[in-house]
Amino acid sequence: MDRNAIIEFNNLEVNHLVAKCLRIASLFLVPVWLFSLTGYYQCDQSTITIILISCILLALIPTVLVDFLHFEKQWIKYYVIMCTLGIVYLLSTFLSVNYSVLVIIPLIIATLYCDRKLIIHTCVIDCIFLIVTVLLRYNFLRFWEISEIKENLTIIIYSVFLRIVLVLVITLFSDYIVGRNMIMLNKTIDANTDLKHNQEELIYAFAEISESKSKVTGDHIRRVAEYMRILGNASEFTKEYVDKLALAAMMHDIGKLMISEEILDKPDKLTDEEYAIMKSHVLYGEALLAKCPGDIMQIAKTIALQHHERWDGTGYLGMKGENIAYISRLMAVCDVFDALTSQRYYKEGWSLENTYNEIVRLSGIHFDPDVVQLFIDNFDEFKRVLKEMPDKEIY
Repeated sequence: MDRNAIIEFNNLEVNHLVAKCLRIASLFLVPVWLFSLTGYYQCDQSTITIILISCILLALIPTVLVDFLHFEKQWIKYYVIMCTLGIVYLLSTFLSVNYSVLVIIPLIIATLYCDRKLIIHTCVIDCIFLIVTVLLRYNFLRFWEISEIKENLTIIIYSVFLRIVLVLVITLFSDYIVGRNMIMLNKTIDANTDLKHNQEELIYAFAEISESKSKVTGDHIRRVAEYMRILGNASEFTKEYVDKLALAAMMHDIGKLMISEEILDKPDKLTDEEYAIMKSHVLYGEALLAKCPGDIMQIAKTIALQHHERWDGTGYLGMKGENIAYISRLMAVCDVFDALTSQRYYKEGWSLENTYNEIVRLSGIHFDPDVVQLFIDNFDEFKRVLKEMPDKEIY
């Protein structure tokens, strides 16, 4: 579980939430316009209409970016904050200074993003614009006469001061909330990291037992996991899913625990009856993992059941083409590549050239052609893993 990835996901969710809230908020500007017909505001009606239309357009910008254009970038949050600030300051500058209390809304939104820097920046902008709003209203726009400004200067300063204090107090609360959330998030991530590490070690130990039963030593399990990682990345899966896929790949032959050593280690060709028993390890693997909780185990279950299926339908269970799960098609290439290049007590490992040619030759027969193309495109990565993780010893 990656902290930055969690925060990025949260930001994307907040983008959608705020866009929806701003759409709803834009509807409340209609009553504001109707109220302006009573003559309460000092602006003329055409100016008020322009201001309110501008606010509605600002409120809809996040919807356009997030829901229509489907932008999923982190910079969207700055547009969301600026649009919200723009609405607040248009209302408070041109309609009524009383709307300036809405400056807390951008701070609340910044808090939802769990971004302390964004909170500080929003606070600074809030304070600056509170002052600018007063200067515009009571000086440049001359909503009050100069004599009235002098008479009410204390009230004006006091009003601005109170709003700035409100902004600072909300900022402190926002910073505290984000700080507490980050502490809780870090504790959760640490706990999940420990759990994931323990699960990984347990999976590796469990898988190693199944491999050692058939006298397969070395780093077969870890290599297969890395090959799956390569093809998973090439398939453009998320990093989190690729990590799960690599762990699940270690369990592909777990069903061999249920097969006798006499069959697993037989140097001669298996009889039809023995071969039928050998093939049943995929069913045993599925049965062993079927009731195990968690995404990794469910991925492992699919791989364990289907990794001996062939594209042309001549595999263990007779599954064909796209009826075979995509991850199992990836596993088929990884498993065969490692089986061919690895030395066993009953055979020598193939050369990289011969292994490459064999997998390419079996494209559309044993393997999914699209997966073979991924293998071709990433063959250098396969070679790197094999070089870095060679078999240590064969008995």
